[in-house]
Amino acid sequence: MTKPKMDSAMTFAEPAAETCAGERDCKHGRSTNGCDDCKVRLFSVCGALEPAELDELDRLSQVKNFPAKTMLFDQGALAGSVFNVTEGIVRLYKSLPDGRRQIVGFALPGDFLGLALMDRYGVAAEAVTSVRVCRFSRAQFLSYVDGKPHLLRRLHEFAGHELSLAQDQMLLLGRRTADEKVAAFLLNLQARYGRIGAMSVNVPLPMSRQDIADYLGLTIETVSRTLTKLAKEKTVLVVPDGVRLLSTDRLDQLAAA
Repeated sequence: MTKPKMDSAMTFAEPAAETCAGERDCKHGRSTNGCDDCKVRLFSVCGALEPAELDELDRLSQVKNFPAKTMLFDQGALAGSVFNVTEGIVRLYKSLPDGRRQIVGFALPGDFLGLALMDRYGVAAEAVTSVRVCRFSRAQFLSYVDGKPHLLRRLHEFAGHELSLAQDQMLLLGRRTADEKVAAFLLNLQARYGRIGAMSVNVPLPMSRQDIADYLGLTIETVSRTLTKLAKEKTVLVVPDGVRLLSTDRLDQLAAA
């Protein structure tokens, strides 16, 4: 597993959150209808809020775009902001003392980042594709949440989902074969896409083979070899933007092993 190259172009200093009392599209880069137009609102934590509450949350937010391969935040940096991913894919990883990296997850649209109760980010977050987020001052967001019990419940539900993903990751890194790891990864990713309304036998893989290897604790050669093997067995079909799952039954058998 390799450590990603870092340079000054991949980091940014977090500015203070901006708000405006008038037209919200002037500073925040959003349309006139703000959160009402958000494509991920219904399956994000914001889905628990009423229209008037959304307006209040909208005034706290700032839309930010990140090109692919740029950092949303770095491991160990002061956790001054939280982010709601609205478009694109983000890789989350920890840098290891020996210079390697361990990818611990991929954030999809609807995922919130930076909510852990720590003063510094425990992982680094880097855009895999072009990424669009709503960014909030962490202090303002937590203050806002304190007065919304129904939003707290929603956040707890999301925290439970993230814990489940973390447990899945522990199993993936345990005593599983490469075939079992890749099968579980594809099925889990398909289910996550389905959770945001994109359930399909076609599973996009915008992340690189190296990303997948660093996530599964394998080498890039093993990931490529395993996908080729599954393709020869007609379990999957490798397509330009990902894979098509031809036999989910076979993948289920492997993932359950």
